[in-house]
Amino acid sequence: MPEKIIHFPAERLTLEGLLHRADGERGVVITHPHPLYGGDMYNPVVETLSRAYQEAGYSTLRFNFRGVGGSGGGYGGGQDERADVAAALDYLRDQGKTVLDLAGYSFGAWVSAQVEWDGGLQRMILVSPPVGFAEFRDFPNLPELKGVLTGSSDPIAPAKLLEKQVPQWNPSARLVVIDGADHFFSGTLGDLYTGLVGLL
Repeated sequence: MPEKIIHFPAERLTLEGLLHRADGERGVVITHPHPLYGGDMYNPVVETLSRAYQEAGYSTLRFNFRGVGGSGGGYGGGQDERADVAAALDYLRDQGKTVLDLAGYSFGAWVSAQVEWDGGLQRMILVSPPVGFAEFRDFPNLPELKGVLTGSSDPIAPAKLLEKQVPQWNPSARLVVIDGADHFFSGTLGDLYTGLVGLL
C-alpha cells in the first residue's frame, strides 16, 4: 500500500506526515534531520529508513517537525520537537499499532533519544546521532536502543566517539559503521539499507 499524506495533532499544532499502513500491530515513527538546514520527511536517509521498515512488514509514519512543510508552528530548538514525536507515536497507537519502534536520523536521532513516551517502545534505532555537535554524554540509559548506524567518514557522528558512547546508552546495542559513508550517506544509501535490514 503506498504512503499517503495525513495530518495529526501535536499540542495546539497540526503536523503533516506520510503514512504507510500495513497489516498487523507493528509500526514505526521516523524522524528527519535538522529543520534549519533543509531537513524534512522527504530526506533520502529518512526514505531509506521507511523502505527498510516497510519491507519488514511495518506500518511507517514519517512526518515533518513543526514549522517544516505543511506542519504548523515554528522551530522549537529540539525541545518542542519532542512533543511532535510523542504525538506521532500516539497517532500510530490510536491506529491500532501497539508494537512501536522509533527511528531517527541526525537531528531526528537527537530528538528521538530524548523523548519520554508512556506507551512503551519495542526498540529504537538511531542513524548518525550528532554526537560531534550535540551533547549526548548526559543522556540516561536507553533500554529500547537496538542499534546505531553511522558512516566511517562522518565528522558529525564520528564512529570513534560513538564506540565510547553507545555502550553507555545501552551495552547490548549494536554499532554499525558503514565504510566510506559521510553524514549524508552520499552514494552509500544501499549500504545503509543493508545495515538497517540487519537490525530489523
